[in-house]
Amino acid sequence: MDQPSGRSFMQVLCEKYSPENFPYRRGPGMGVHVPATPQGSPMKDRLNLPSVLVLNSCGITCAGDEKEIAAFCAHVSELDLSDNKLEDWHEVSKIVSNVPQLEFLNLSSNPLNLSVLERTCAGSFSGVRKLVLNNSKASWETVHTILQELPDLEELFLCLNDYETVSCPSIRCHSLKLLHITDNNLQDWTEIRKLGVMFPSLDTLVLANNHLNSIEEPNDSLARLFPNLRSISLHKLGLSNNFILKLNVFKYLKISLFVFIYRLPSVSKLNGSVVTDGEREDSERFFIRYYVDVPQEEVPFRYHELITKYGKLEPLAEVDLRPQSSAKVEVHYNDQVEEMSIRLDQTVAELKKQLKALVQLPTSNMLLYYFDHEAPFGPEEMKYSSRALHSFGIRDGDKIFVESKTK
Repeated sequence: MDQPSGRSFMQVLCEKYSPENFPYRRGPGMGVHVPATPQGSPMKDRLNLPSVLVLNSCGITCAGDEKEIAAFCAHVSELDLSDNKLEDWHEVSKIVSNVPQLEFLNLSSNPLNLSVLERTCAGSFSGVRKLVLNNSKASWETVHTILQELPDLEELFLCLNDYETVSCPSIRCHSLKLLHITDNNLQDWTEIRKLGVMFPSLDTLVLANNHLNSIEEPNDSLARLFPNLRSISLHKLGLSNNFILKLNVFKYLKISLFVFIYRLPSVSKLNGSVVTDGEREDSERFFIRYYVDVPQEEVPFRYHELITKYGKLEPLAEVDLRPQSSAKVEVHYNDQVEEMSIRLDQTVAELKKQLKALVQLPTSNMLLYYFDHEAPFGPEEMKYSSRALHSFGIRDGDKIFVESKTK
């Protein structure tokens, strides 16, 4: 069978975890696993693999050589494949079926809605305890198949999947303790109550950033519907006072302090703990910022009370903590300078191909040097073709010098 086009899991694994990319991770006590490999393996002694593999945003479309995956990933317990280009559940199954110790799997932001998950494929996930499917647009049919085949699933993440309804299967998942289903379009309480039916052992329910504004359930049946619920997140829901009062039936319930403190100025204890002055101020300031762009006729009276207390507040700065995927660098060659953007998930060999037309040199005759504009040292030769660019710590404003070997 032909392999799908694109980069394979095994290809990316070799590039990212080769010794050239992580030269300082070797040695005792560093948590590095160098597995025994089959005789004749072309990758023998090449990979330093930890038990937690992070291969997000690498352009992965397929599994690659399953025997190599089995040889190198037998000890792996956590795998992050988020933000790749996996669209075929069969390819995911080829990877997971060769990682027998896998307990955590992140498949967020892969277009897996483009294929159907068959039970034979889902069976390879049977040992997974924590599964993340955020922004995968996974259908409820897919979720049902997963629940049937993952008997020990404890945590499930279904955020950003555009759910407007909840489809309840005939089976019940008694193992699930935590469900994140934030940033969807759930508005009707009849949909939320299905979650209680599906997951009777649920301990933590995270519903933030949906559009629910009421609980249409008698108090006595509400506690029976979620008999084990201890924690619920209701951040950014359109909560009415009736909604808040309904939650009183949960004797040990823990909730987000932001949901209540700003609405209840007289309350001094919440969740069994004293509400500190700092917690109250943080909550009240959050409340002001939440309503800052809402039309005046729609803001609650409490907003005006807090404006009198704190004045109008500026929005908080948004800080993006994700690693850079590209960088703008200066390329120096033949006394010329060219500013260009380079992808940091590519290798040195791939960068040479990108520069070939610019510098008019064959890749075999090209020497690259990386210069960090903030480092006190001189340029570093980029001599390992399979080394990934991100391992150099390249940032905007850094320089790459290109020279000919025949000079």
